[in-house]
Amino acid sequence: MIPTSKEAPALHYLVRKPKVAATHPPLIILLHGVGSNEQNMFSMANSLPDKYLVVSARGPLTLGLNSFAWFQVDFSSGKPVIIKEQAEQARVSIIRFIDDLKKVEQFNDQEVFLMGFSQGGIMSYSVALTEPEKIKGIVVMSGRLLPEIKPLVVSEERLKPLKIFVSHGTNDRVLQFQYALDAVDYLKTKGLHPDFHQYNEDHTINTQMLNDVAGWLNK
Repeated sequence: MIPTSKEAPALHYLVRKPKVAATHPPLIILLHGVGSNEQNMFSMANSLPDKYLVVSARGPLTLGLNSFAWFQVDFSSGKPVIIKEQAEQARVSIIRFIDDLKKVEQFNDQEVFLMGFSQGGIMSYSVALTEPEKIKGIVVMSGRLLPEIKPLVVSEERLKPLKIFVSHGTNDRVLQFQYALDAVDYLKTKGLHPDFHQYNEDHTINTQMLNDVAGWLNK
C-alpha cells in the first residue's frame, strides 16, 4: 500500500503486516540498492520473521522507469564516488520517515531495524551510527561504510546497544568484499561486535543469506 493520508511519510513504501497479532510489533524497514525500487526488496518480506511489521521504502531520487536511488554514485574511476550532499539528504529523509511512519503505522519505536542491500546497506550504516537511539539493529547486505559519515558517528556509549548483522559475497564485483572487512574493523574500534557472515557469492542476496538474517532477527 502507498498511504494517502495528509500525514503520510514523504517516501513511498509497501507494507507487510505482522503475521502474529501485536498492538506494537517490531519494525523492519527495507532499503533497496541504487537503480532498484521498493518492490525488489519487498519480495523478501515473507522470508522475514512473522512477528515483524515489514516496510519497504523507495529511495527519493528517480533515475528512470522503476529505478530509484538514495544518492547518485559514479563508478567510472573504478571506485564509487558519491554526491555527499545527496547522501546526507537521504540520511535525514530516512530518519524523518521513521518519525512520520509513527503517524500512520502501529509499531514499537524501541524495536526498529533497518535492512539494506548495497546502497540500502550504506544508508543503514549512516542512519544507525548517527542516530542509534532510533535504531535497535541493522542488517547490511553487500554494503559499505561511507568515509564521509565517520565525522558524524556518535560516541561509543550511545552506540553500545546497537545490534549489527553484516553479510557480503567474497566475489562481489560491485562493492568489493574488502569494504565489508573495513567496515567490521571500524565498528570494532567503536566497541561494536557485528555478526559477520561471508558467502562465496557476487553482489546478490541468496536463500542462505536470507535464512541467516531471519535467524538473527528471531534472536
